[in-house]
Amino acid sequence: MANYEVTVSTGNLLYANTFNNIYIKLVGTDGESNHTWLLNISGPLAFNTGAVSSTFTLSCTNSIGKLLLIELNKHPVIAFPEDAWFPNKVEVKSPEGQTFNFPIYHWITDSEVHLYRDGKGLYYTHPLGKYCREKELKEREEAYQWHVYEQGIPRCMKAENTESLPLEVHFSFTKTTEFLFTAAQGLIELKLDGQGDCTEKWTDMDSIYRAFCCKITDISVYVQKHWKEDEFFAYQFLNGVNPMLIRRCSAIPKNFPVTESMFPDDMIIMDLQNENIYLCDYKLLDGVEANTINGKKQYLMAPLVLLQRTPDDKLMPIAIQLKQTPGYNNPIFCPTDSEYDWLMAKIFVRSADFNFHELNIHLLRTHLLAEVFAVSLLRNVPMVHPLYKLLIPHTRYSLQINLMARNRLISKDGTFTEYTACGGEGMFTILKRSMASMTYSSLCIPDDIAERGMEAVPNYYYRDDGLKLWDIIHKFVKGILNCYYKSDADVEKDSELQKWISDIFVEGFLSNAKTGIPQGFSTVAALVKFVTMVIFTCSVQHSAVNSGQYDYGAWMPNTPISLQLPPPTTKGTTSEATMLETFPDVNVTVQGMAIMHLLSKQSTDFVSPLGHYPDEHFFEKIPCKLIKEFQGDLEIQSVIIKVRNENLDVPYTYMNPTVVENSVAI
Repeated sequence: MANYEVTVSTGNLLYANTFNNIYIKLVGTDGESNHTWLLNISGPLAFNTGAVSSTFTLSCTNSIGKLLLIELNKHPVIAFPEDAWFPNKVEVKSPEGQTFNFPIYHWITDSEVHLYRDGKGLYYTHPLGKYCREKELKEREEAYQWHVYEQGIPRCMKAENTESLPLEVHFSFTKTTEFLFTAAQGLIELKLDGQGDCTEKWTDMDSIYRAFCCKITDISVYVQKHWKEDEFFAYQFLNGVNPMLIRRCSAIPKNFPVTESMFPDDMIIMDLQNENIYLCDYKLLDGVEANTINGKKQYLMAPLVLLQRTPDDKLMPIAIQLKQTPGYNNPIFCPTDSEYDWLMAKIFVRSADFNFHELNIHLLRTHLLAEVFAVSLLRNVPMVHPLYKLLIPHTRYSLQINLMARNRLISKDGTFTEYTACGGEGMFTILKRSMASMTYSSLCIPDDIAERGMEAVPNYYYRDDGLKLWDIIHKFVKGILNCYYKSDADVEKDSELQKWISDIFVEGFLSNAKTGIPQGFSTVAALVKFVTMVIFTCSVQHSAVNSGQYDYGAWMPNTPISLQLPPPTTKGTTSEATMLETFPDVNVTVQGMAIMHLLSKQSTDFVSPLGHYPDEHFFEKIPCKLIKEFQGDLEIQSVIIKVRNENLDVPYTYMNPTVVENSVAI
C-alpha cells in the first residue's frame, strides 16, 4: 500500500471558504489514484478561509510514480447550496519522500473537474501534461480577449463592466468597498462636496487656500508655500510626477528664438558648450483641441522651457515660450519680466505638464502597458511556466482598475473628460501621438536617462533611485530566468514565451517596428531586459508618476488642470486679477483635487510591496533563495533612501520599495 499525504490550503480572501465536499485524484507517470473525498475530523471547517487543512491520507495499491497533475472538484452537500471556493495550493507528499506542490490561486465555482500541474514544470513531454497545458490556455484565451477601445492606442481586455471580469482579477472585498473611483467620493473625503457644482471663478487666493487646507500633506504644504519660486518650479521637472520630459539641450530649437541679448555675458553659449542647459518641449500638445467646460472655451499650450544649471548646482528656468510657432504675439518670457508675466508663463507650463503627464506618462506608459503585459500573459502562458510565476504578482488588480478608468474617468461623461483642458477629442489626440512616438528605450530607465543626457544633473532623485531599483530588479530577473533557460536556444524554442512577446508587439505596440519593441526573443539577455522593463513599469515607474499627484496637485495654482483665458500675447498686461480670471472655475478645481486624491492615496488593501509575494508560485530551492535576496536588496535600498531624505527639504519617497506596489493597482 502506498500512502500519499495531501494538504490543501484555502485563501484569505473574503468568502474564499467552502462547505461543499472536496474531491481529489492524483495522476502520476505510473498510474493514478481513486477519485477520493477529502474528509477529516474538521469536517466542512477544513476548507475555511485562510485555513491549512489537517493532513488527508490518500492510499493507492502501488506507487503511481512521479506526480504529473491532480484533478480537483467539489460537490454541494445536502442542505447547502453550491458555493465558490478559492484554494491557494495543494501539497502532496509521496511515499518515496518527495513533495509536490500544485499552485491554484483561482476560484472554483462549479462542480466540474479541474486539472492542476506540479508547480515545478516548464516543459511537458507526457501526453497528460500537454493536454492539461493546452486546455488551460484555451480556457484563458476565451476568458481574456483583446478589444479595440480606440484606434491608435494599445488594445485592452474585452469587458463591459467589472462583473464581466474573471473572478481571479477582481478587487478584494476591502478594495471594492473602499475604492468607489468617483469624484463624488473624493469630494466628500476632502470636505468639498458643496463646491462640486459651483461654476463661479475664484475671486481671491484666500478662497483657494480654504479649499486646499481641508486635506493637506507635508509636501502639499511645501508646494503651497513655494510654488511661485523658480527653483521649485525647476525642481518638479526632476522629482515631481513627470520626471520624464526634461533633457540636456545641445542646441536651441529653431522655433525657440532665444537671443544672446536676453542673457548677460554670452551665458547661454557658454552653458550650452559646458552642457549646463536643459530643455522641456511640450510639442506633442501643439494644436490639440482644448475642451469646453461650463460653456467656456479652455486653453492648452505647447510650451518650450529652457533651464540652466547654476554654479551652485541648482536648476533654474531662464526662458519660456508658450506656443511652438514663434512670432510677435508669442513672446519669450524671462525671469527679468514683471512678476505676473513670468508667473503666468510658469502657470501655463504647469497646466500643460498636467495634461501631458496624465495621458502620456501616467495613463499610457504605466496603466495601458501594464494591461497589455497582463492580458498577453494570461492568454499565452500557463500557470506553471516560470514567466507566469515571475510576472503574475505584477498584474494584481490592473485589469479592473483600467476598466474602471475607461468607464468612469476617460469615458464620454467621465470626470477627466469633462474637467480637464484636453478632455474629449484632445485626450485621444494626445494618446495617439504619444503612442506613435513611444520607444522601447524610453521604457528602460538606463537607456532613457542616457538618451536624455541626464546622467550628470545633480539632485535628480528619480534617476538615482530608479537606476538602482532597475539594477536590483534586473539582478533578480536574471537569476530566476537563468534557472530555467540554460542557453539562448532554450529561449528560442519556448513557443509560449514567443507568443507572449508577439502578442505584446502586435496588440500593445500595434506592430510598429519603429518602437524597437522585440517581436520575439532569441537570447536570454534580451528576455531578461524585457522582463525587467515589465516589472519596473508595473511597479516602480507607476509609483513614481502616480503617488505624488495629490502632493503636487492639491494646491491648484501649482497644477491647474485647465485654464480659461489665453496666455498674454504682449508683456506687461498681466496682474493678480488676470491670474484669477485664468484659473479654472471652482468646480473644475475641486474635481481635479478629488481625482488626484483618489488616484494617489494608498489603499488599506496594500499588502504586497515590491518583492513581497503572498501567493506562493515558486517552490524550487534556488528561486526561493533569489526571492529572499531580492527582498534583502530592496530593504537596503529603502534604508539608503530614508537616510538621504532626512537631509532634504522635499523628501523623495515615491520610489522607496516599502511604498511601491508590485502592480498598477490604483
